[in-house]
Amino acid sequence: MRWIAGALSGAAVAGLALSAGAETVEGERYFRDACAGCHGAQARGDGPTAALLSVPVPDLSALAAQNDGVFDTPRVIRLIDGRDGLAAHGGPMPMFGGLLTGPSVVVDAPDGSPISTTAPILAIVGWLETLQED
Repeated sequence: MRWIAGALSGAAVAGLALSAGAETVEGERYFRDACAGCHGAQARGDGPTAALLSVPVPDLSALAAQNDGVFDTPRVIRLIDGRDGLAAHGGPMPMFGGLLTGPSVVVDAPDGSPISTTAPILAIVGWLETLQED
């Protein structure tokens, strides 16, 4: 979460008014508006429409556990905005890159490469990181 918080703090300099805890609140709000219908309020894949889908809805609180305990922030950003393809992106899951608009932010990946996204997507990713379980 420190990586995301630092990026969002830097984004505040570029015009985003986000305080230390505000990015988590904003991320949860964006998630509930755009994602909870399928993924559920706590991102466990149990949203009200999940049973209607032909593709299983993943438990997003287990992303780090499925990746040797590492929350892969760059990959999660790319999955949400549609840059990394998933079978579901061609089916029932919409690509949210065009729907989660807002101020652009550029953050550094762990390897130093830049990742450009929107503040709403980065806020969602930061909130998801707080949900990760062992």
